[in-house]
Amino acid sequence: MTEYQTYIFDLDGTLLNTLDDLAISCNDALALHGMPERSVDEVRRFVGNGVKKLMERAVPEGIDNSSFDEVYQDFKRHYLVHCLDHTSPYPGIMDLLQNLHEHEKKMAVVSNKYYNATRELCNHFFGKYIDVAIGQRESIRMKPAPDTVLEALSQLGVGAENAVYIGDSNVDIETARNCGIPCLSVLWGFRNKDFLLAHGATTLITSPKELMLQ
Repeated sequence: MTEYQTYIFDLDGTLLNTLDDLAISCNDALALHGMPERSVDEVRRFVGNGVKKLMERAVPEGIDNSSFDEVYQDFKRHYLVHCLDHTSPYPGIMDLLQNLHEHEKKMAVVSNKYYNATRELCNHFFGKYIDVAIGQRESIRMKPAPDTVLEALSQLGVGAENAVYIGDSNVDIETARNCGIPCLSVLWGFRNKDFLLAHGATTLITSPKELMLQ
């Protein structure tokens, strides 16, 4: 595996398995408004473009539903309280971050999860290794636009050369392409091999061990 100087990670489905907590918060908000709940597999398909898009896909009629804004706010309130209930790093992730840290690599997290939740999760799980964590906020375009990745590189004090983006979705593939950096697509996340290949994946990673440096 090629060695890079800077490693930019997606969060959900790449570093953390957040699916159960996302599904529970989604269904809590839907139930509050008498709407049908969604299966975990449905929520898996809905994630990747930020939590507003997740709820747009989960709520009947999406943003055209007159109750959408209330449901979305109820989801956010529940998730901020419960985002750590069932969430944990994927097997091998902590060893990978420790390894990259020991090799003095620059690391950041860039997520379409809203900013406060991104910061809380990264501080809780990865505070020893990840100094820069950028989530969704109104003042910056979300992935697949390159803006959040470019901001992360700026905060790290490095350029895009010798940087790599690591994620689990088509959004991550597009983001890396828009930044002009390579993308490593992981197979332990929310999308499967066939989906990733169909959306332009060029390098597939089956285990965090493949990214570790000697």
